[in-house]
Amino acid sequence: MSRWWTSPARRSWRRPGRSGWHELGDGRGERTDGWRELGDGVGERSGVGVMARVTVVGHDGGGFGAAAGAALARATLVAGGERHLSGLDVSAECLVMGPVAPVVARVAAHDGDAVVLASGDPGFFGIVAALRRAGIEPVVIPAVSSVAAAFARAGLPWDDALVVSAHGRALRRAVNVCRAHPKVAVLTAPGSGPAELGAALAGWERTLVVAERLGTPQERLVTVEAAQAHAVEWADPNVVLVLDPSRPDVRQGPGWIAGAGPGPAGWALPEAAYAHRDSMITKAEVRAYVLARLGPRLGDLVWDVGAGSGSVAVECARFGAAVLAVERDPAALPLITANTAGLGVRLVPGDAPGCLAGLPEPDAVFVGGGGPSVLAACAARRPSRLVTAVAGLERVGPALAVLSAAGYRAEGVQLQAARLSVLPDGAHRLAATNPVFVVSGELP
Repeated sequence: MSRWWTSPARRSWRRPGRSGWHELGDGRGERTDGWRELGDGVGERSGVGVMARVTVVGHDGGGFGAAAGAALARATLVAGGERHLSGLDVSAECLVMGPVAPVVARVAAHDGDAVVLASGDPGFFGIVAALRRAGIEPVVIPAVSSVAAAFARAGLPWDDALVVSAHGRALRRAVNVCRAHPKVAVLTAPGSGPAELGAALAGWERTLVVAERLGTPQERLVTVEAAQAHAVEWADPNVVLVLDPSRPDVRQGPGWIAGAGPGPAGWALPEAAYAHRDSMITKAEVRAYVLARLGPRLGDLVWDVGAGSGSVAVECARFGAAVLAVERDPAALPLITANTAGLGVRLVPGDAPGCLAGLPEPDAVFVGGGGPSVLAACAARRPSRLVTAVAGLERVGPALAVLSAAGYRAEGVQLQAARLSVLPDGAHRLAATNPVFVVSGELP
């Protein structure tokens, strides 16, 4: 009879439909595959051979607890980063982590108990997901996550923070989240660290709190403006908290959901919700369709070129996208500033297409004015989605031609709404709004 040690907590079994389990009624059941619970988290299985077990141990710089120590003592294979394995006194074979896939394959093929050492909480942007994708159901012994530790060192709550990873991923989407939101934790990597993050945030006022080598004697917490991050030599590993000093209080009271919140309760806000002049604003019905074609979302950067009142910029920001509002009319700039207050929208005064040259790459662009030359300049930057609205039928053909020539799947639609209007006697009539043509394109 061989023994298999479970995690300290009693292992739970998915009863319905799982082989080896027999329902007895009243919520009770029994194993029918040779497994018997012995209590205290220990079990045994009849039959020949020992069931191999994979344990993932989180490490936060401190010592290992009893459960982790027991797992390491049993293991015949231990995988982890070089810093995790250094100084480890075990008789098992040690495997230094590099690319994740080969390590997971090696652990899966190992005939015996294995331990994988990982930083912090390995179930949070960690190795646990990769192991489970490979069909391994590990026992996990977590430590405090690096994000939780960084916020604790800074003395900040973080249930209202977004967490993004640039570890083994492109930095761009993480940067866009930092451009849009006032409190973000970034899991970094060499080449995608504080210096690169600070450089990418040029034009956005952000403060970086860099937590280096958490839990070690070399731990350091440094606060620096994003524009100055390139001048500091940073130690790996580190976690960066990106804070918007203009929006220090993300929530005014207790929240009920972690992260950015549940999203807007509605969109295509009425024109009365915006400051505008001479009715120079994209009508709500048109905005609703434009938003459908732009598809703004968390991690995107949207340009609103010829922003006017900034109504499209506001709607995109409310969906979680980072937004640049480009406008050449000085009289419109105060309106955009007022309408986008508190949303993190960056205002770019200037004439398009000239002022577009130094702006970061967009994921989606709305062109509210400027004609074919501006549309062509935006298409040259290769956003995934490009939308323009024009009032004159003669402008539709050139817009479609620009998009098609740039390799976009182009289409157009005419939108005209008729709104109910109350007559003096209480009856209603339909009041027509001016027709608008929306031309859109999407990269194949």
